[in-house]
Amino acid sequence: MDDTFFDLFTDASKHLVTGADLLSEMLGGLQHGGGDRNELAERMREEEHRADEDTHAIIRKVNSTFVTPFDREDIYALASALDDVMDFMEEAVDLVVLYEIEALPEGVADQVEVLRRCAGICAEAMPHLRSMKDLDEFWIEINRLENAGDKSYRLILAHLFSGAYEALEVLKLKDVVDSLEAAIDGFEKVANIVEQIAVKES
Repeated sequence: MDDTFFDLFTDASKHLVTGADLLSEMLGGLQHGGGDRNELAERMREEEHRADEDTHAIIRKVNSTFVTPFDREDIYALASALDDVMDFMEEAVDLVVLYEIEALPEGVADQVEVLRRCAGICAEAMPHLRSMKDLDEFWIEINRLENAGDKSYRLILAHLFSGAYEALEVLKLKDVVDSLEAAIDGFEKVANIVEQIAVKES
């Protein structure tokens, strides 16, 4: 069996770990008034570009391989889902810079922590695609974390619409929070695809 696909998926998941760490670094900079947001955003763009390259490499590999380790449609879906998560994380950082946001709602720290944990679990799970073993804990834990992320998201929205912020600030902050929520939801999509692959291959 050609191991290239598994190596590429593992590499793609590592970009998500880096992306989540950069989000955490951005949050720390906002909280403590330090760090160069433009420099951090550039690092995130570079990581997103590397993630795109891995996605394209997976697609090229599918198109040039006669026998794939699992269904081509599932390979495309998983590559796309991983790439989408990276895109949403990069979008959140970009919006903070473009909107010149100086502070984020307190609950955003919970969202970022959920993303870091999802990214770490995802990176641990991808190598197991080779054997299709020990993956059930992956999608179970991702689902649990996604539920925690949803709760944080609702609490942040309630705070944003409490009257504590000016209307324009609400719009700006909600865009960032929505991007983070989309990234968390993206991890659930990744987990669902992995579960579907494992069921088919069992």
